[in-house]
Amino acid sequence: MKIGGVVVGRVSNISLDTEYYTPVVTLSIGTQYGYFPDTSSAQILTSGLIGEQYISLVPGFVDDDVDMLQDGDFIEDTKSALVLENLIGQFLYNVGGDSGE
Repeated sequence: MKIGGVVVGRVSNISLDTEYYTPVVTLSIGTQYGYFPDTSSAQILTSGLIGEQYISLVPGFVDDDVDMLQDGDFIEDTKSALVLENLIGQFLYNVGGDSGE
């Protein structure tokens, strides 16, 4: 797990919520980094073109009405991984469908 390219934690567990069929990822963040606001977001990114995937945490804004994430809290704002094969397929479909009109 990284913030701005700096490793701040790791994925400690990945499971499936069998009620909603969504993945649940448990993160362990180093205590030296403190807590993050509950307005933070997480996304799956890739190192390089075909590199290893990792979770990027984007710290949210802080004000008087924002709580800090505690053990067991959920990050609601998440983004799935960009799948290279899907992008290539979409590109080929768009290029192949262009009739030049």
